[in-house]
Amino acid sequence: MISIPTGDPTMSEKVWLDSYPANIPAEIASSPFSSLPELIDHTVRKFAEKPAFSNLGQTLSFCELDRLSRDFAVFLQGLPGVSQGDRVAIMLPNLLQYPVALFGILRAGMTVVNVNPLYTARELRVQLKDSGAKAIVVVENFARTLQEALPGLGVEHVITTQIGDLLPAPKRWLVNFAIKYVKKMVPGWRIDKACSFNRALADGAKSELSPVKIGPEDLAFLQYTGGTTGIAKGAMLTHGNLLANLEQVSLWISASFKEGREIAIAPLPMYHIFCLTSTLGFMKWGSLIVLIANPRDLPGLVKELGRWKFSVLTGVNTLFNALLNTSGFDKLDFSALKVVVGGGAAVQESVAKRWQEVTGTHLTEAYGLTETSPGVCCTPLGDPWNGTIGLPVTSTEVSIRDEDFKKLPLWNGEGDIARHTGEICVRGPQVMRGYWNKPEETAKVIHDGWLKTGDVGHMNVRGYITLTDRKKDMILVSGFNVYPNEIENIVMMHPGVEECAVIGVPDEKSGEAVKLVIVRKDPKLSKDDVAKYCHTQLTGYKRPRHIEFRDSLPKTPIGKILRRELRDEPAG
Repeated sequence: MISIPTGDPTMSEKVWLDSYPANIPAEIASSPFSSLPELIDHTVRKFAEKPAFSNLGQTLSFCELDRLSRDFAVFLQGLPGVSQGDRVAIMLPNLLQYPVALFGILRAGMTVVNVNPLYTARELRVQLKDSGAKAIVVVENFARTLQEALPGLGVEHVITTQIGDLLPAPKRWLVNFAIKYVKKMVPGWRIDKACSFNRALADGAKSELSPVKIGPEDLAFLQYTGGTTGIAKGAMLTHGNLLANLEQVSLWISASFKEGREIAIAPLPMYHIFCLTSTLGFMKWGSLIVLIANPRDLPGLVKELGRWKFSVLTGVNTLFNALLNTSGFDKLDFSALKVVVGGGAAVQESVAKRWQEVTGTHLTEAYGLTETSPGVCCTPLGDPWNGTIGLPVTSTEVSIRDEDFKKLPLWNGEGDIARHTGEICVRGPQVMRGYWNKPEETAKVIHDGWLKTGDVGHMNVRGYITLTDRKKDMILVSGFNVYPNEIENIVMMHPGVEECAVIGVPDEKSGEAVKLVIVRKDPKLSKDDVAKYCHTQLTGYKRPRHIEFRDSLPKTPIGKILRRELRDEPAG
């Protein structure tokens, strides 16, 4: 554990700087790039012949990534009704098509809208409508969902791809045939005027990319988050936000990384902000990034890990725990492994200790939010697990505030820790511009330049921060935020439900699981009825794993349901 000196200072000073490793500066330098496309152009030229991304046994070099993403950018520029600044959605798992589409959108001067491909039609429709996306790239496996969501939306162009589209022939044909006709993983769909991904690339190759002027304040991503209310909100992340966070991340790994020589495993989906920024950061170093399409296939993931002498791995606590319990993982070659970063959820002590025993490498804990691009805090590389989320990264300020937004004193290890515990607030160049088309929601979370995270914790006198509670009602399922309001609103639409409440309960596999408590309107309503309904309305990680019926729910005097009382009830 951390040795804590005595004293009780306020948070007027950046005390964490004294705890920085010797090679970490207090502030990042000005970026030599004004936009992500400038960074991409520089990177693909610098590492041209080196491997960039690998997936399903196929590897793209940086120069191939350059050519394909340029072709896709040209295609987008030629679409009628689509211009610079417009939003283009990506609805893909981790395939080679993802970085090609991602960089193509950015190079065309457009804004990326990342979409979870497992969304239901309702969830997808909400996000596409809010973002005003003009086009979308979707894998055929989920095209039916898109078909159901499209009516009445302003999505003018649909680009479809098959899983094997960027594989060489004949492997491409065999993979696509097997997935569609043997495994039957592609439900029937029909979308008029949909264009195939490979056709888009071929059309784009016929013309030249029109130069676009992009500055640090221009939008790069609309990255959606439910926020504390469960309302879908697009965090406006600018090119400057991402460039700043990439520089912050680079400084913290610079002592361990070697340009053009690292192999990074990316099992988390690229549509998640943690994997997205990590991938961009590793790419900046000229690393080979191995994209894992289905990390739930743990034997397959272990087999893939065995093919590489990998040096970097990102994940969440539940994934690390699952790998440790998968046959063959402990037999892998970890001799090159030097950076393992856990984000999205707290790393558990038991997992961290066992991971170190098996791999010989410490788990590095990081903390961030969609609204911060995402990096805010990180434990120094190589430090053993200490129960904290680390130190604020370079050019980042963290302040612990009470309900009146007053600074709270630092924790010195003595007295009532409640006096030192409050909301974690963040200020830095990686903080979002605000929420897309939601000034009222933006005003709720940004105060005097500080982002109010909704997370609760304390900072000790060395600058290390301990997260004591997540957003009070938020549920964290395998690193994904689940917001009770959203689920409750959906369940209340069922005619057999009178009242309901949603809470999180501990779960060995996912960290937390969703529990739904219902007061029935229809006495014949069964758990199976509720489960089937939720299956049609909610993506997998949001669906209740536990369903309970009661005669009443605990409430305040004004009628507000007390989720806290439900959470505090003894298990059983």
